[in-house]
Amino acid sequence: MSRSRLAPGVEVVAVPGRGLAVRTPEGEFLTVRLGGVDEDVLLSLLTGGTTGPVDEEQARVVRAFEEAGYLADGPRHAPWPPARRDVLVLGDPVLTAPLAAHLAALGARPRTAPAPTASDGSPARIEDLLAGNPRAVVWCLDGPVPDGRWDAADRLPEHGVAWLRCHREGWQAYVEPLAVAPGDVTSAHVRSRRLAATPAHRELSAYWSGPRTSGAPAALSGPAATLLAALLADDLSRWATDTPAPAGLPARRRLRRVDLRTLTVTEHPVLPVPRVAPTPKRDG
Repeated sequence: MSRSRLAPGVEVVAVPGRGLAVRTPEGEFLTVRLGGVDEDVLLSLLTGGTTGPVDEEQARVVRAFEEAGYLADGPRHAPWPPARRDVLVLGDPVLTAPLAAHLAALGARPRTAPAPTASDGSPARIEDLLAGNPRAVVWCLDGPVPDGRWDAADRLPEHGVAWLRCHREGWQAYVEPLAVAPGDVTSAHVRSRRLAATPAHRELSAYWSGPRTSGAPAALSGPAATLLAALLADDLSRWATDTPAPAGLPARRRLRRVDLRTLTVTEHPVLPVPRVAPTPKRDG
């Protein structure tokens, strides 16, 4: 069977009495104006079944599909480059296990490890995170992020290492922006932006710091963990292969909030927080 030339998510359907229609990746239906092109011939062209010469009218219709972005440029998944294959996956196994499986299936070489801490129990050092020379670090927490836990990891982009993370707060999970270069959005920036965006900033800060009293635990379900892992793996795969996101906000400026009860994902723009200028000294 010939490999389809249609882009992933694009489908062509024969509508009785109306001819052909295209279902776009966004779920819209568009009518195809064939002119003098036979439907079966066009379908054969779009599915790679025709390899011989095409006439001018057939080429016109196929070119319209191409200009609209409905034809595949190449393989469905670009190969994961060897130079970006080593990925360090840290955190809680309920999230790191499905994430490592996703990454391995996409061609990465994930290495899972417990979240590192210094001997005195303080957050990890940047040297610990860079051990083994990973090209990307992903850190997943099945709970809120304690103060200072990701401070060292926020410096990873300064060392040329991509930095991605997620965490859970009750029935909400947050997939933070991918940071790949100095000046990208860090976890500290996200915390500052979230505090600035809510009138309950004191309560949110106290929630992060703990202690917290709760009843029955809001356990992370298998489908929810798989969804979070898939979102993280897709971000990393697109970074590794330089593949842009199909729509929506750029991954480096996007905070995603996942409702773990309904598995609904919402996107929110987020920017780095500028450094505060120092207070000028007074004369005298």
